[in-house]
Amino acid sequence: MFKINLDALLVLDAVDRLGSFAAAANELFKVPSTISYTVSKLEQDLDVKIYNRLWPKVVLTKAGQTLLNEGRNLVKVAEAIENRVRRVATGWETELTIGMDTIFSPSSLVSEISEFYHVAPLTKLNFLHESLSGTWEALLDRRVDLLIGAAGEGPSGGGYKKNKLAQWILYL
Repeated sequence: MFKINLDALLVLDAVDRLGSFAAAANELFKVPSTISYTVSKLEQDLDVKIYNRLWPKVVLTKAGQTLLNEGRNLVKVAEAIENRVRRVATGWETELTIGMDTIFSPSSLVSEISEFYHVAPLTKLNFLHESLSGTWEALLDRRVDLLIGAAGEGPSGGGYKKNKLAQWILYL
């Protein structure tokens, strides 16, 4: 069983950002004694002192600062997992990598990117620039999910579909 839980890490983060147990309690919709108890319980479970209590302020110990930093990373990972699970459940990809020839710039797609994020705000778009046949190689090597503006007809052997989208040619 883990001795650290995400709620306790959120408490540490709030206390650090806001500077006091009372302010953290207010932000987290808890009473200050709950914040104090959460921190004390965490200190007891880990057998470390997280804060030096210099009333009315609290100051993180070195161990507390390490816990806070690593805890923030853990909370980000947990949030990413939650988002990924939600996206998978709704049928959306978590990331989409778009290959473009170097003659094109993602800035030429600003309105299309904006529309995409309006529909799929949690899908991360990545852009990869290649030149000449590098765009096709990126697709065949599965470094990209789709191509925009790839030169030529593409390599023989298939494994892709070519579609014209408005003024752009999209390769899947």
